[in-house]
Amino acid sequence: MICTAVTILFRYLAKEIFLATLLLLMALLALFALFDLIKEFDSFGKGSYALGTVSLYVALRQPSHVAVIFPVAALMGTLFAITRLSMQSELTVMRASGLSLTKLAGFATVIGFGFSALTFLFGEFVAPAAEDAAKRMRLSATSNVVAQEFRSGFWVKDGLSFINIQTVTLDTKLLNMRIYDFDRTYRLASISLAKSAAFDQGGNRWVLSDVEKTTFNGARARMDRQPVAYWNSAMTPELLAVLRVKPDDMSLLNLNSYIDHLRDNKQNSTRYQLAFWAKVFQPLAVIIMMLTAIPFAIQSQRASGVGGKLLFGITIGLGFYFLNQLASHLAVLNDWPPFLTVTIPALIFLAVAVVLLAWKEYPLRFPGRRA
Repeated sequence: MICTAVTILFRYLAKEIFLATLLLLMALLALFALFDLIKEFDSFGKGSYALGTVSLYVALRQPSHVAVIFPVAALMGTLFAITRLSMQSELTVMRASGLSLTKLAGFATVIGFGFSALTFLFGEFVAPAAEDAAKRMRLSATSNVVAQEFRSGFWVKDGLSFINIQTVTLDTKLLNMRIYDFDRTYRLASISLAKSAAFDQGGNRWVLSDVEKTTFNGARARMDRQPVAYWNSAMTPELLAVLRVKPDDMSLLNLNSYIDHLRDNKQNSTRYQLAFWAKVFQPLAVIIMMLTAIPFAIQSQRASGVGGKLLFGITIGLGFYFLNQLASHLAVLNDWPPFLTVTIPALIFLAVAVVLLAWKEYPLRFPGRRA
């Protein structure tokens, strides 16, 4: 009997929180879609980039926003759902029937795990594929060349070689590339210039066309011309495609692979490690935001300043987001440990949520707090 009542109560709360969160998520996504649409106005009309293509591009970009804004949407959804129950005295009846804030927090945690699983699956599989499709569609509509990382093109380190690629096409064909090979004493051994390069999947190597190779031997230099040459490299089209994608839009598998590549080449991987750990702890952020919402949502019919408390609760959620962004930028600048940079803000807000819940549940144990 008790288990049945608890199950019914849990389902009711889950339904209210889910519907409120879904509504607010849709509202936030609509706002982000408007911003994306305004941003694309400068490119409107280039090539075949017409209104229909722009609209489809904006729609494909929305999945990448879900993982970022879902913690805030979960916070606001929990706030509005529980506040509505509190203002209509439904929560008062529940608490009088034995529902403590501890149990309510437990319910929210279970619901949060469900939200977290959906967010993780969405961000890991749907968002990267949609983002890649959006960029490919935009590039094919405006031009066939991938945007360059620097004015001089892409720069990639592979062992003792440095590769400069001027342009990369949609089918991952390389145009106007230079390969600078160094020996183990870090002296320049050769420079290879190729008009184009295509990856041979069967031979697992790059096929270079119209190659000019200059070899240095002491004070002497020799130049050879070859119509076709082969280049064996750990840089594959998959790794090269990473250069076109922001770390936040990459999947955990691609992030881990690219971090290993950077480490093998003794390059700084802080930016990608931050994105990796942020994705790992993203589910925890959803639960923390939902727990933080509960103390601000508990109100009575005669309570005053409800709007102010709701606004304060939402401000905390936004503060959590901006604190994470600030910590990430500082970590890149100061080379802070990525794992601690991501976990410390989450643990701080988790502690704040626990203290607020205890403050609301046991007011007499906190000096200066009136029941």
